[in-house]
Formats: sequence, structure tokens, C-alpha cells
Amino acid sequence: MRNADAEIVIRVRGLVTRFGPQVVHDGLDLDVRRGEILGIVGGSGTGKSVLLREIVGLMRPAAGQIEMLGTDVQQATEAERAMLESRIGVMFQDGALFSSLTVRENVEVPMRAVPGLDPATRAALADLKISLAGLPYLAGDKYPSELSGGMRKRAGLARALARDPEIVFLDEPTAGLDPIGASAFDRLIHRLSRAMGLTVFLVTHDLDTLHAVCDRVAVLAERRVLVTGTMQEMLDVDHPWVHDYFHGPRARAALATAGKE
Repeated sequence: MRNADAEIVIRVRGLVTRFGPQVVHDGLDLDVRRGEILGIVGGSGTGKSVLLREIVGLMRPAAGQIEMLGTDVQQATEAERAMLESRIGVMFQDGALFSSLTVRENVEVPMRAVPGLDPATRAALADLKISLAGLPYLAGDKYPSELSGGMRKRAGLARALARDPEIVFLDEPTAGLDPIGASAFDRLIHRLSRAMGLTVFLVTHDLDTLHAVCDRVAVLAERRVLVTGTMQEMLDVDHPWVHDYFHGPRARAALATAGKE
């Protein structure tokens, strides 16, 4: 998705986030367009994952407004919140799976909120999501402790897709993966986003991921979204952190790899 006139599905205005005396966000503004993959990057302590949690309603900011899919997240009624939850999926770092449940049972958890969905149908749908996430059928019967790190991430993605969301939030999806596994996960995200028409809000520090899948990048610095744009546009930003990040040795290696694909 590269259309600047596309519908805005997430709109953040004047966001302020505080932890005691520490101010993490101060007047942060951000727009996310329908159908795009937006990468969120920034230095340590800039509140990338915190921003994700505030948008999905797991944390409450000190001030500002967050609107998602036409609903004010902070002012939403219980019914509106339930509707929002049915239209989004979230994948936390390392999958954040329930250790006492099998992969299939983990994927079924969000579906339990769907009225009239019988256990057999729920299990069949879970198996479909497991397959979509690139896991073998037999993985559904395994517990998280029996999976590799990459498989746990895919299981977390399957759970995020459980209710056919419009927006998927991914928190450091390739962190801890080897280069081959990370590249495969990048391709999976890109393929699913295009095939399913997903909007993807992707927190990452992985330059390869930014090059491989993101339509735009939003840089968090100085307690706000400093700049948004394409990867190419990031190269022209005259700011010390942005320049070092997108022109450093790792950035040059990622750019070279992207050019070969």
C-alpha cells in the first residue's frame, strides 16, 4: 500500500506517556494507512512497544487521543472495545503463548469470544491459521516448550490471525531468529499482508525486515514520531540518529541484500 490518500485506520494525536517523572512520549502524532506495513523504529527507551500497547488498549497514556478503525480507544464502551478486539490481532515478543495449552488450544483462545462457534469448528479454524503461519499440521498438538523459537513466533502469529483481523500488531517478530529464519518470517508477513489485505503495525529494530516488508517507516526520537516515510526517504533525513541508523554498516549490508532480491 503506497497511496497517500488511503484511509487512515489508526490516528494518534498529542500522545503523552509518563512513567513517574520519566516522559517517554510528548505530543506524539502518527497515522497508519489501511493496507500498509508500517515499521516502527527508534533507539532503546523510545517507547516503541509501549506505543503498540497503548494503541491496542493495554496501557493508558497520560494524555492525547488514539483512534482506531473510527473508534476512540480510550473512550470506547465495553461493546466498542469488544468490536475492536475482534478486528485486530496482536503478536507479542516470542509469541507470548500459554505454556499449559497446545498450539491449537492457544490459537483457539481468541475464538472463544465468538458466539455460536462449536469446538469442532473452532479446532478446524485453528488448524487453518496454524497452516497459514507456516507450521506443519502436527505442530497443533505440541506445547510451546516443545517448539523452537521460530516455531513459537509462528504460533503467536497464528493466534494473532485467529479472528481474521483487519490490523495485525507485531512486536519484534524476528528478534532472536537466525538470518535464514528471520528472512523466512519476513516473507511470510509480506505474503499474508498482501493476500489477506492486512494493515500491519510492526515494531522492529531489524533493518533487513524494514527493507523486505515495510511500505513506510516511522522513527521514534525526541519523545515523538520524528519522521515517517519510505526507506528511500529515510536516507535523506538530516538527523544524527536517523542518519547513523540508516547509513551505518548494518544498514548498508541490509540495503545490499535487498538489492539482490
